[in-house]
Amino acid sequence: MVHLVEEHWLTPANMYKIDSHFVDYFSFGSSAMKKTVESSMLYSRHFGGVITLVNNSLRKVTKTLHSEDQLVIVRVANYLLVNVYFPCVGTPDRVLICEDILATISSWCNSYSDCAILMAGDLNICLHSADEVAQRIHVFLK
Repeated sequence: MVHLVEEHWLTPANMYKIDSHFVDYFSFGSSAMKKTVESSMLYSRHFGGVITLVNNSLRKVTKTLHSEDQLVIVRVANYLLVNVYFPCVGTPDRVLICEDILATISSWCNSYSDCAILMAGDLNICLHSADEVAQRIHVFLK
């Protein structure tokens, strides 16, 4: 079993809590709050972070391929699991960030074309809208 988590809001110093709380799983991910913690005091609603939890029984067939603030890609047997968090409307450089994320995903999918791909997460967009990011996601999926 695998769980994909977005917006966990954990600081880098608290990432260990995932593994200590979910003892039947091992985790891949990062905190999206590293820059915030380094530059100022935390206050108000925080943001981000993606973690993929994989059951310990799958450890031998699991490999982390990519992990960053808004994207984790893990191979489990013949499956490529893509856990993504796209920025919200109003985020500076949102379209560029989304294009970078999609390019990274595309590159890994091409490298592991023998795997079935499961992509999930928080897209922060209605895919039926005319939004620029929604249109880029449609192009990517085709």
